[in-house]
Amino acid sequence: MGKVIAIANQKGGVGKTTTAINLAASVAAADMRTLLIDLDPQSNAGSGLGLRKGSYSRSTYHVLVQGESLASVLHPTELEAMFVAPASRELVGATVELAQEPDRDQRLKLAIAPFLENYDFIFIDCPPSLDILTVDALIAANSVLIPIQCEYFALEGVSELMETVRQIRRLRNPELEIEGVLLTMFDDRTNLSHQVMQDLKAFFGNQVFSTIIPRNIRLGEAPSHGRPILLYDIKSKGAESYIRLAKEIIHGTEKGVGKGIERSVGHAGS
Repeated sequence: MGKVIAIANQKGGVGKTTTAINLAASVAAADMRTLLIDLDPQSNAGSGLGLRKGSYSRSTYHVLVQGESLASVLHPTELEAMFVAPASRELVGATVELAQEPDRDQRLKLAIAPFLENYDFIFIDCPPSLDILTVDALIAANSVLIPIQCEYFALEGVSELMETVRQIRRLRNPELEIEGVLLTMFDDRTNLSHQVMQDLKAFFGNQVFSTIIPRNIRLGEAPSHGRPILLYDIKSKGAESYIRLAKEIIHGTEKGVGKGIERSVGHAGS
């Protein structure tokens, strides 16, 4: 049975989609069957994996609003074990279109259900808001991963997300857990990053991942090439960080996962 992880933070610019792309790719490179579902109308998860916007006729909009099968929108990626369900600009209107539907908050859960046996991990890239799309994702998920940028206003808005998680646990998905809090865009050269890191660890405790994602030029370049960082530059600090994060999520610190990832990446890039 596959594990469903929603990647969510209603604050934009925190590395949410970067994490969705690169964590999913790193898990897939460890020979885990992986699906990335994009629910963000900006549709950057698909383009970051080489799918040109507008080059496909079906998206997650058609799954949620028109009831089409998730299978009809899946696309392969450079990694053999990974598929992506891209988003489209049409998702902007999904909140309004679904408003009167009695099962509006169950659409994604129902769409994913037939695929839980086919994938080891299903990641959902949520939009930077707490609308029906994010609620749908949290109801469908086993857990939520929260990326937080190491900046002055790091905790701004996180309390709203945590309250939403609590409400969904109480009303719709009592099994929903916090997968972890991921610190992103960490700049080791600044006192601010270190102070924010300490504050976040004090606030979230052991819910903070050991892995910290650094500011990294290569990590920023990779999406423009339509490739996850481990296929764009596996020796970069960004790639190393997401491989470590994949280890935490798959097996903790189990030995051998990193080597498996490197072998798979070498094969996919050839």
